[in-house]
This record gives sequence, structure tokens and C-alpha cells, in this order.
Amino acid sequence: MNASLRSLMTWAAIAAATFGWPAQAQTWTPRHSVEFVVPAGAGAALDTAARELQRLLEQQKILDQPLVITNKPGGSGAVGLQTLRGHEGDSHWVGTFTTGMISARVLHPDALSYAEMTPIALLLEESMLVAVRADSPLKNVHDLIDQLKKKPDSLSIAVATSVGNHIHLAIAKPLKKAGVDITKLVIVPYKSSGESITALLGGHVDVVSASSPNVLSQYKAGTIRLLAVTTAERLPGQLSAVPTWKEQGIDAVSTSVQGVLGPRNMSPAQLQYWESALAKVAASKEWNDFLQTQLWRPRFARHEEMQKVLDDEYASTRSLLLDLNLAKP
Repeated sequence: MNASLRSLMTWAAIAAATFGWPAQAQTWTPRHSVEFVVPAGAGAALDTAARELQRLLEQQKILDQPLVITNKPGGSGAVGLQTLRGHEGDSHWVGTFTTGMISARVLHPDALSYAEMTPIALLLEESMLVAVRADSPLKNVHDLIDQLKKKPDSLSIAVATSVGNHIHLAIAKPLKKAGVDITKLVIVPYKSSGESITALLGGHVDVVSASSPNVLSQYKAGTIRLLAVTTAERLPGQLSAVPTWKEQGIDAVSTSVQGVLGPRNMSPAQLQYWESALAKVAASKEWNDFLQTQLWRPRFARHEEMQKVLDDEYASTRSLLLDLNLAKP
């Protein structure tokens, strides 16, 4: 045996011991059907994105095995994460990451979190908007800020689905920047943004913080007024008339992201396979056309960049939740 071959075999043995994957397997592909865990019910925004991803992976022959959507709603993503944890090292199981999981990690530090999984890739960015009824005396964010500065508990603000989540933080962040005492805000959680909008129209709440797909139909119908969008720049298309917080003098930007997680202890080959597969979908015209119909922005990032985004978001989320007196110091 020559020295080069001996060196190669030694390296392979070390790799096998270090990463837990077969020394002879430098590539990996699914051997049977893949389960895609969605931490939301059928028809929800997370489910819609997952099913389009499923369709394109199969239609474009990127994945040569069936992909099965498994809906596991509950616990701010905890039920879905529990499912992934039961398949450690098995990359036939992947699932949705959503920004709401970051808030859940801060609020429940002893519970299972996304940090115990493998971040694979980010796929898209979703914006949040502030809505009031069309007949509301609040004409813009300055009216909103002025009233809440005088009396922070004078308006009820609806969010979905829980106090302290990313939809709550999307309105708390700019209000804090504007000098409002956000600890005294009246936040009313609903099971969905659809229910929040219904409550707004019925006069049960004064303001709604919600994601872009959930406000579009009522905005087009003229029943609600949109005061601000949380992105750095205006949204394109049907919501292009809605100003950002920044252009109204409040330097605050807040977005939500969706991506894909794998179970803990994925091998480098498994991670490379899924990064590559998702990159192909993200680059396709069909995927970007789909994002446009949902008022979502493309935001692809591979494993390392995704990990950095999650770390940065965790730090900023924890800081804001501490300001809200919702997190433990």
C-alpha cells in the first residue's frame, strides 16, 4: 500500500469517527420517502410554503423520493421540533423553521428549541404591517405614537398567536424606538391573524399587527387602513402605497424568516445534499413567482449564514423581550 492511499484511508477513518458517517460515503441521497414537518395546521402560511416547496422539489426532479408533509401544530413550534428530535442523524426528516421559534426559545429557555436542531437554509422573508379600521381616527403612525405616548393602555393591539412572539415584537420594536412605554401596551392574542383582522373589523380591538398575506384582502376591499410596514423598503405590488416605519421617521426594521431545519447530528454529506436541493428551488422562477403571490421576499442563505442570522436574531429578540418584562434576566 503506497503512502498516499494509506493517508487517504487514515483521513476517512478519522472523518467517520468525528462526524458519525460512513468513511466510504462522500455523498448522500435519500434512500426512501422524506418527511417534512410543518409546525402549523393545514392551510396556514407555513403549510402553504412547505407544500410549494414539496411541489417544486418533485416537479423539478431535484428530489427523487416522495416528500410527505406532516403537520405538527402546537407549542410555538415545539411539537414539530419534538418530532425532529426523535430522528437524530436521520436526514429523511426535515422541517420548517420560523422566526416565532426564536421568541419561544427566549420565553421558555428550558424547553426544546431550534438550537438543538441543524439549521440547513433560509428561504424567504415575511413582513409585518400595522392595520386599523378604515374609519379609525388614527391616520398614520404619528397619530398612533402620540396616543400611546400619552396613555399606553388606551388602545388594544391584536396579535397572533401569542404575547411575546415575532408579530408582537414587530409593533413593539418601532413603538419603543418612538418613546412609547411598551410594557404598558394592551396586547390581545388571537389564534390566527385572520381572527385578529375579524376582531378589528368587529370593533373588538383598535389595532392589529399581522403578516402581509393576512391583510391584503381587507386592504383591497377598503375596510382597513395600513399605517406602516416593518421592512426597510416598501413592499412591491399591491401594498406599494404603504409607507415603512423608517420613512415616517422611526428607524426600526423587523421581518420574519422561514427556512428549513434538520435533526441534530446531520452528517456533512447530508447537510450538503439538502443545502444544494434547496438552493436549486430558491433559484427557480417558479419559486420566486410563488413568493411574489404571497407578498414574501426571497432570502436564501446556506447553513453557516443561517446560523449567524439566528444567533443575531436571538440576541435582539432577547433584548426586546427583556424590555417588555417578558423574559428572565
